[in-house]
Amino acid sequence: MKPGARPDHAPGTSSPPGAPPAPGATPRTRPVDASAPARLLIIAADHPARGMLAVGDRPMALADRGELLARLCLALSRPGVDGVLASADILDDLLLLGALEGKVVMGSMNRGGLLGARFELDDRFTGHRPEDLTRLRFDAGKLLLRLDLEDPGSLDTLHTAARTVDEMAARRLPLFVEPFLVRRQRGVLRAELSGRAIATSAAVAAGLGGTSAYTWLKMPVTEHPEEMAGALAAVTLPTVLLGGDLGDGKQDQVYERWRQALRLPTVQGLVAGRALLFPADGDVAGAVDTAVGLL
Repeated sequence: MKPGARPDHAPGTSSPPGAPPAPGATPRTRPVDASAPARLLIIAADHPARGMLAVGDRPMALADRGELLARLCLALSRPGVDGVLASADILDDLLLLGALEGKVVMGSMNRGGLLGARFELDDRFTGHRPEDLTRLRFDAGKLLLRLDLEDPGSLDTLHTAARTVDEMAARRLPLFVEPFLVRRQRGVLRAELSGRAIATSAAVAAGLGGTSAYTWLKMPVTEHPEEMAGALAAVTLPTVLLGGDLGDGKQDQVYERWRQALRLPTVQGLVAGRALLFPADGDVAGAVDTAVGLL
C-alpha cells in the first residue's frame, strides 16, 4: 500500500475478493480506512520458530510458551495495540485463547534460517504459505530477507522472496519485507545499521517481484537516528519500524529513536516483540502503553 493510496486489501480489512472462507470462520478483523490509515502497532512473536529463544541475559526467555502467551495476551489487551505477527503454532494458541478477535493477524513465512546454523542465510519458507494466509483469512504475511554479499545462501533467499512477493500480490495480500545487510563476525551474523546499509537493503527489497503494490517494508532504525530520513528516502513504500531486543536496559534511548523515526512521512507504525514483551523493568503493560503513546 503506497502512502495515500486506496488499496483493495490493506491490513485490517476483510478477505480479498474471491478468497475462500475458512470452514466455520467468521470475520475477526476490524476495518481500517485506507484513505486515512491508522498508525499500526503490531506485537511480534515469531522468534522461537527460528530457534531464537534469548532476550537480553535470559538465554531461555522465549522457551516458556505459557509465559510467552501470557505476555502476548496482556500486550494484545492494551488499548491501541492493533495486532500480532507470529508463526502458525503461536497464532493457533492465541486463536484458542480468544486473543485474536478484532486484531490484525500477520503470518510469519520464512523461519528456516535457524539461529547460528551454517545455512542461516538460505532462509527457507517453512512457515505460512500465501495459500495458508488466504485460507485462514489472515491480513498479511511477513518475510525476513538478510543479505550477506559473501554468502550464496542470500541469493536463494532473495529469489524465493521475489516469487513470494508475486504470489502475495496475486492474492492482493500485503507482505511486510524485513531486509537487512548482514555480515559474519566470528561466525555470528551482525546487521549493518548505517544509513547507507539501510537505504541499500530497502531499495533491494522494494524492487522484488513484478509489482510493489502490496509490499510494505519492516525496517530497523539506523544506528545514528539522524540518518534514518535519508535512508528511507531511497524508497516510497510504506514502512513500519521493527523493535529488537532491549535486554541491555536502554529502553528510553530506543523509545526516543522510535519517536523520531515515526515522524517520517512513509513510516506507518511499529512492529515490536521482545522490546515490549520482555522489557528490562518487567512491566509489559507499561512498555506497550509507552509504544502506543509514541504513535
